Formats: sequence, structure tokens, C-alpha cells
Amino acid sequence: MLISWNMLNETLSIPATLEEVAERLTLTGCEVESVERPCALVKDVQVAEIESLTSHPEKENLFVAVVRDGNGTAVVVTAAPNLSQGDRVPYGRPGSVLADGTVLGTREFGSVISEGMLLSAAELGVPEAADEFGILRLPGDSPVGGDVVKLFGLDDAVLDLSITPNRGDLLSLLGVAREVYALFPGAEWKKNPADIAPPEKTADWPVPFEGISLQDDGCSKYCLGLATGLRPVPSPLKTRIALTFLGMRPISGMVDATNIAMLTLGQPTHAFDAGRLAAPEITVRPAKPGEVITTLDGKRHSLENTDLLITSAGEAIGLAGVMGGENSDILPETRTVFIESATFDAIRVSRTSRRLGINSEAAFRYARTVDSNLSEAALNFIASLLKEWGAAETSYVFKAAVSMEPARREVALTEKNLRKILLTGDMDGASAILERLGLRQVASEEGKRVFSVPSWRPDITIEEDLIEEVGRIRGYNETLAPRLPQALYGRGDIGEVTRVKGGIRNILLSRGYVELVNYSFLAPSFVELLRLPPEDRRARPLELANPLSAEQSKMRTTLLPGLIRSVEQTVQAGWKAPVRVFELGRVFLPLDGGGHEEVERISGLVYGGRDPRLPFGPAGADDLFSMKGDILAIAESRGVSLGFVQGEEPFGHRGQTAVIMREDRPAGYLLRLKPAIEKDIECSPLYAFELDLEPLVKESLPVFRENSQFPPVYRDISLLVPLNSPMEEVTAGIRSEGGELLRRIRLFDIYSGKGIPDGYRSLAFSLAYQRNDKTLTDGEVDAVHAGVRAKMEARGYILR
Repeated sequence: MLISWNMLNETLSIPATLEEVAERLTLTGCEVESVERPCALVKDVQVAEIESLTSHPEKENLFVAVVRDGNGTAVVVTAAPNLSQGDRVPYGRPGSVLADGTVLGTREFGSVISEGMLLSAAELGVPEAADEFGILRLPGDSPVGGDVVKLFGLDDAVLDLSITPNRGDLLSLLGVAREVYALFPGAEWKKNPADIAPPEKTADWPVPFEGISLQDDGCSKYCLGLATGLRPVPSPLKTRIALTFLGMRPISGMVDATNIAMLTLGQPTHAFDAGRLAAPEITVRPAKPGEVITTLDGKRHSLENTDLLITSAGEAIGLAGVMGGENSDILPETRTVFIESATFDAIRVSRTSRRLGINSEAAFRYARTVDSNLSEAALNFIASLLKEWGAAETSYVFKAAVSMEPARREVALTEKNLRKILLTGDMDGASAILERLGLRQVASEEGKRVFSVPSWRPDITIEEDLIEEVGRIRGYNETLAPRLPQALYGRGDIGEVTRVKGGIRNILLSRGYVELVNYSFLAPSFVELLRLPPEDRRARPLELANPLSAEQSKMRTTLLPGLIRSVEQTVQAGWKAPVRVFELGRVFLPLDGGGHEEVERISGLVYGGRDPRLPFGPAGADDLFSMKGDILAIAESRGVSLGFVQGEEPFGHRGQTAVIMREDRPAGYLLRLKPAIEKDIECSPLYAFELDLEPLVKESLPVFRENSQFPPVYRDISLLVPLNSPMEEVTAGIRSEGGELLRRIRLFDIYSGKGIPDGYRSLAFSLAYQRNDKTLTDGEVDAVHAGVRAKMEARGYILR
């Protein structure tokens, strides 16, 4: 937000320097990011009158001007074709300095010596302030010899303020002036731009108009002003220069008046060409799904029913609070104008602006809430400017429609809480601060005062807000004296979930992973990317009411898309080595009965890279089994047993997808992404896992026992097992039959191919039998092992 220091001083008498004001604003939450002086180098430029203008005697297309300034007359050579005798222009004598630092001198043009220069707007540092090509012609009443820098505000300084989203009132000169008025008790109002009196004559409209209709609660107030006899004249030079400094391009008197009103008051307005409307009426209504509008920037937008439209005879002429329609633009031949000044719902405007990618100045302000009491003030302000500039006739009554009056808000301040938070019970001092901020005391009793909150401060709703205002205006350095903290009994604890996350993080980092922290917001396209079917609740993400952008409008239902996008961007940037990344975070899943649940999860993604020259050959590349080892390492660190069974996921490669089980309940997945997804993002192969954190939080305590002093006895068993039978199922059957004597089972061979029937694979296990009180005999072991073999054969496995 840019603020003119000159305009601020025209509004307030400020008993402080620019530097002091910038420091206090920054310390109280309205950060001044920079202070710029756009024309700081311009020096010794005066107003001069052209006494005579003749063609150069020798050089075609050049003119010789005799000018008079405060130091007498001088001869200047110029090529500008727009000058005539009697014009008043900016003139720099030898020794004067231009905006780019150039120091002027004398120069010979044939037989004529030019003393200095007649200056254009570009040479003064404000090229966009020019209303014609050539030398900048000044107003006819400019005093000859006057300092151009001071007369037209070229000595201005521009403060760049960083405004927090809850302080929409500071997005204007008026709002910042109110803040400075509260910060400096000696400040006094010179003129409050919101108190401009309406035009002296309030005549009825001389053009037909049927009225304003509000058909949506998104518009609580709609005011309409009228300007007739519009003349395509530029705004005054000083206004054009101020607009240029504040980041806006001067266009015409009508448009500049609406822009300067918005910058001054914070109320966006819009001017419609009355002659181009389909009917003499205005209706505010929701858009129809699929309805299309072409905005002032020439772009076509397809709308949704949450978008708010300004229409005439059903035809869209503007996106409420965002941008006007191309079909109502002000043209050079426009003579009658309707001026809109309204109050629109902040969330509706923000949602439309972000979804359509229209970042207009109006939408920026409406999205942060605009004071509903400024509508008429803005129309009065514009009418006074147009009258002053001789641009139009504006002495007409305003038309208005109101669907909802703003609620009156009152907040109480108690001495008890003031003392508790700010360590002071000075209620009189607090009242004085709040009243300078515009909060009026309406009731008082012992230890308590009630304040009426002004319409421009929607952020003040509770007592703590009042205390915050008192604290920041007084200054926290002065309010809160240093003191030692009170004694803490006991010690703090980071909590079990945070502790578990730290342990998992250490394990994965030690295994070569890199941690990522992505936004919890995703683009709606992630549902299509992961091929999630409509019945999958992960395909129904929660929608943000006020998203940062269309690409961050949904809450994530899985951590995987964020990891995929990060790897995709890394590879596109030229990375060729393998990538191993993980993320710890929450997902937000909708519930069938309404509402949602938040689940803590951990997800990992592995990409093999594009460089085939792996240091250990193909065996060194990651695959499902290496990721399975990572998951088991996490589980073993928590004393948790996890199983893996074949499963399916919409985004998983068929045959290379496993469900991670915890006590017969699904806890996550391990898979390779579908080839179609790998092709979409041009990364292959990609392996991923996602696991709920909840099974890992309740740590299982280890059970200790004395090691046996007697050696184990080993036997092997080899089985032909159907391909669809998980290895865990086989080992569970062996363990149940082996009983207490069977201490360890180790799979040492897997084989399928020649000699193995179709649909089967060979699994070979080494079994260790052991007792704690004696050495087992071969007979004892053979008896138990025979039972194991018989049990496996009974289960349908083939012994080898």
C-alpha cells in the first residue's frame, strides 16, 4: 500500500518527521517497508512563460523560444511541436538537475546557443503524468518563477506499507491518517476527506432511471451517483503526478477521480457509461453457472453461482467488487455516467477474484472489508472533484438500495483484564487512546467501560482487541517493564506425537531421505492426477472459503500429491540423481455424516533418477523392497509389528501395491505409482508409501528374558506356495505349529521358474529350535519338525 507523505500532511498537521512517523507505524503493526522519493534528484526547475517562439534559422524541425522565469529571460532551443506563445512550462537553467541526475548546461544549435532546457514529464521523472507528447505544459495560473518541484508535488515521499489482512481500513490515506492521529497526540485534522459536503444543489436526475434491485445478500448497500455533460478533460497536473507516485496510470478526469477517491478513502467505485446500458436500471444478482462476462481488460470469464454480478436488463455489466464489464467502459464520446459506490461481501469478492485470477485494486480492498459508511462519502468526494475540475455536472441526488444495515458493536474494557495483560490500571489513559482511534465511550461503571466500535474497525470484537489497541498505541516498550518470569512448577513436555515424529524423522534422515514441508492446500486437479474415483472420500476434499489462489483451494486428503509435485519440479529443473523425500503432516478427510477428521500421517516418495550410471549398478536402485525396509525400520523403532498384504489403490501399479496392516486393520499403503501417472509427470519409476501415525504413537514396551545357554538345532523346510499366498501367512502357520521350541524363522530362498508348477513359487525357510533348560536331541526336534511339515501339507502347501 503506497501513501503520499504530502497528501498525508494536507490531511493532518503532524508534529513529527517522516522518519519518526515511519518508525512508529512500523512498531505498532503497520510496517513501513520502504520510503522512496521518486524525484529526489530534480533541482532548480522553475515555471517559465514563453514570450516568443520562432523557427530555428538554420535547422529544420527546431524552434527557438525566448522564455521568462524568476531570473529574467533566456533563449532555449526545443524540438517540441506542442508549444505556443504564452504557454507556461518547466524550465531548467544551466546548473539545474533532471530526474536521472543529468546536470544541464548550454549547447550550440548552429548559430543559436541554448541556455538549459524546456522539460518534458519524462525528464521530470513522471512520464505517465503527461497528457500530450512534447514539453509538459503547466496550468496557465502557475506563477512565473515558481519552484516546479514544490508547486506540483515532485518533492513528495512515498511510504510503502505492509498491511495485515485484518486491517483493511489502512488501505487508504484516510485510514493511515486515523492511525497517525492516534499515534501522535499533538496531531490535528486539517481536513477529513470523508467529511466533504455534498454538492450545493441536489437536483433530480434529468435522465430516465427505473431503480436499483438487490437480489443477493452479497451486496448489503448499493449507491449510485450521476454525472452529466462529461468532458474528456485530463485531471489537474498535480493529481496526475500524485497518481503516478501511487502506482496508478492517469487516464481521464472521470477515471482519475474514481481512482483518487479509492486511494484517499479506501472505497472502490466504478463508472458506467449510462448510454451503453441495456436498460435504465441496475440489478445486483448471483451469476448463473456457465454465464460469461468480458471484463475491462478484454478477457472472457466463465462464472459460477457464487460470483456476484452487476447487471442491466439481465445483461452483465460488471463483476461486483472485482472489475467492470467491457460493455460499459467510459469512451471519449461518453457524456452521461452512473457512478457506483457499494458494499460487497468480502468472502464472495475474494473467492471470485482468486478463482478468476483478477487482482484488481478494488478486489484487494473488498476482500479485506470496506467500511459500509463510505459509500455516500466517496460519491461526494468524486462529485466535488469533477465539479472542481470542470469535468462534469454532478449536482444530483444519489440513488441507493440497502438490504442490510450494519450491526452496532459495543465492546467492554475492564480494569481487571487491562491490569492483568498490560500491567496497568490506567483506564483514563486507555479511554483517551481508544477515543483517538475512533472508539466512543458509551457507558461506564466501577472498573468497566463500554466502547462503541466504529464501522471501519471490523477487527475489534472482544475485550482483548481493545487491550491490544491500547498496548500497541502506548508502545509495548513503555507499557511492559522487564521482569523475571514466574517460577514454573514441573517441567514442560513436547508431547508423545511430537516425540514420535522426531524419532521417525531421525530414522528416515539417516536412511537417506530429505524432509519436505508442503502446504496443506492443493489444487483440485490432484483428484484427477491420482485417478481417485468419486466414491473415494479422498476425492471429496474440503474447500477453503478464502483460498490463497485457485491452485491452493482444497485441503489435502493425502500427503502424496505434494511430494509428487516437489519431485516433478526438481526433475524439471535438471536434477538427475535419485530422490528420496518424506513428509510428516495432517490430512483432512470428510466424514459421511458431515464434518471432517484430521489424521496425522507420514508419507515417502522415491525416484530412481535419470542417470543410469548408478554407483552399485541396477542392484543399488530403490524398489518396493528397499522402501519396505524403511517402513519396517520405523515400526521396529516403536516396537510395533506391521504386515503387508497385496492390495489395490487407484493410483497404484497393479501387482505392485501392498496394504500395510496393523493388527488386522489397514494402516497405509506401499506401492509403485501407475505408469500413466509416471508418464504425466515424466518421472519413472516412482515408489511411495503413506502410513497413519496413530499405530506408532502407542509404543510397545520390550519384554526382557535371559538368553538360552544351550545351542539351537536347525532344520530346513521348502514349500511350493501359491503365488497369491503372502509369505507372512506361511510363516504364521509354521510358528503356530512349532510352539515354544521354535524360536526363529528365516526365509533364505525364493524361486520360481523351471521345475516349479505354474501359479506357484518355492519358499525355503531355516527354522531354529531351542530350549532354555537343556540341549534338544535330534529325536525331540524331528518330532516337532515333522508336525510342522504335516501342518503345512494340510494347509495345501506342497512339500519339496
